[in-house]
Amino acid sequence: MRLDAAHLEHARKVADAILYEGYLLYPYHRSAQKNQIRFQFGVLMPPAYRELDDCEPSASQTEVLVECPDDAEVLVVVRFLQMLRRTVQAISPDTGALHEVGTLYLDGTEHTAWDEATEREQHITVPVASLLREDRNIEFHAGAGESAEELTDSRGRHAGRINRQWAGIDAMIRLHAERVAGPYQALRLRVQVENHSIPAAVLRTREDGLRQALIAAHQLIGVPGGTFLSMTDPPQWAAEEVAACTNTGTWPVLAGPADCHDLMLSSPVILYDHPEIAAESAGDLFDATEIDEILTLRTMALTDAEKREARSSDPRAAALIDRLDHIPPEMLERMHGAIRYLRPVAGSPPVPPAAGMPPMPDGMTAGMPGWPPDDIPTWSTPGMLTLPDGGLAADDLLGDGPEGQVTGRPSAPWWDPGADASVSPATDHVVVSGVRIASGSRVIMRPGVRRADAQDLFLIGREATVQAVLHDVDGQP
Repeated sequence: MRLDAAHLEHARKVADAILYEGYLLYPYHRSAQKNQIRFQFGVLMPPAYRELDDCEPSASQTEVLVECPDDAEVLVVVRFLQMLRRTVQAISPDTGALHEVGTLYLDGTEHTAWDEATEREQHITVPVASLLREDRNIEFHAGAGESAEELTDSRGRHAGRINRQWAGIDAMIRLHAERVAGPYQALRLRVQVENHSIPAAVLRTREDGLRQALIAAHQLIGVPGGTFLSMTDPPQWAAEEVAACTNTGTWPVLAGPADCHDLMLSSPVILYDHPEIAAESAGDLFDATEIDEILTLRTMALTDAEKREARSSDPRAAALIDRLDHIPPEMLERMHGAIRYLRPVAGSPPVPPAAGMPPMPDGMTAGMPGWPPDDIPTWSTPGMLTLPDGGLAADDLLGDGPEGQVTGRPSAPWWDPGADASVSPATDHVVVSGVRIASGSRVIMRPGVRRADAQDLFLIGREATVQAVLHDVDGQP
């Protein structure tokens, strides 16, 4: 028995978005501040990296429950990115020899040094019966290598070379299975992915570790004919067993369309069951949590110089810029105003009348002649009332000023700290556990678990320098 090809393709589209999540962020060029620290999700560093920084692990673990017979098969696909270091050489006009440069300008095109990545996969198929008898440990190796791309000018003369080099990666996949207690006898399946790479030299920077890291590592796990249980919304009988599963650095969810039950995606980022790529998305923007329309419009507004730098930074960035430069109007229209969760509900109760509004007579609907009565104010736009004489009155939340005016409005826009003279991010401070923290302070980052964004978890335990003290719209630092 095999996995349904359409289901697997559906899951792979989501997995590809995970693979390149954060690979390169807007404005998509190498000099952007947010692209100075790349590859944040699902990074499995070589064990030696712990001597430099113990915040990033060398292994991940996924545990899931699946209902299946002993004669079923477990299919595991481990996917990750392997980093490629790109360097650029130019021909010296004096000696004709190649020498390394940061940027080579050739016929209006920039060629620059940068770190790229290439996709790697490891496939495993193991019978359940065999896995129940003994664990399976599978070693795999992504070999080191290099490639060269010769550069010529418009006249066909040799002008330089692009070199790409990548270090070897050694890793291990460990599989374990056992039947859980109880009448249903579901299979608890464990998949561990470990980086066993040994660097040839001492690791001195994070970039050194990334050369032999499994980046954006995740797994597609399938049991053809089986039924995986949701880890976020399990049936009642399995809730205790699901709670006992240990997932380290992974978030397993049901994959494929809603009618798919034999496929699981173990992701390094938090997802919901049966995740999907937005139908109106015109292509990967390397930020799957962003609103496509906003990011597309911002990218289209980049200057020619920024676009040129983005194109020179990475081939995928170049393809993104070219795609958005020629995006047809109908694609932009598809991104605008998508409604996802609006569904008709049978027997919906009538909407109660607004405060002060008399009940609507039977057989009459809003907008019909005679409704609403001429002497009743009606809502027009959010925050404003239309009076019977056609004038406007401010919502009570904004104050009770003269007709047609709004009072109580802040003197400085909440979205513009520079407009408020009482705010000075460069000199303001906060007190944390009795210690004054201001611009220039050295701190250890520990985002609150209940208040932190999922991406903030990457920062736990890292050192940082405070650049400014800012407050939110409620005045909280």
